[in-house]
Amino acid sequence: MIKTLQIAAPGQGLHPFTSEVKALAKEADLDQGLCTLFIQHTSASLIIQENYDPSAQYDLERWINRLVPERDSLYTHTLEGDDDMPAHIKSVLTATSLSIPIIDGQLALGTWQGIYLWEHRRSANTRTVIAHLSV
Repeated sequence: MIKTLQIAAPGQGLHPFTSEVKALAKEADLDQGLCTLFIQHTSASLIIQENYDPSAQYDLERWINRLVPERDSLYTHTLEGDDDMPAHIKSVLTATSLSIPIIDGQLALGTWQGIYLWEHRRSANTRTVIAHLSV
């Protein structure tokens, strides 16, 4: 089964969409299989991260912004704004795809794991994620 998800990202940060992927796993009706997620963008990424304490997400955002600052003098790709080139670098440092096993019809996520779209641009965007669920 292949589905396209449109994930709203109101701005920079981690945006959960675990419930949407769990619904797809239920719809696929697979006892065992694999869920592959792929984001069709170069300035956002996908991660699995703690879903219990929001301070972990906040700390990740602050850390990556310190690691990849805006307005670095080395950047030549600046046409789309100060946050664009850093967004591309952040995307390369994180992930554009995830693979999650399906076991007994459920995503095999740990107790405190959630699926997030990590928006690296400051502006609001709607991001496209392709989900492929198969045996």
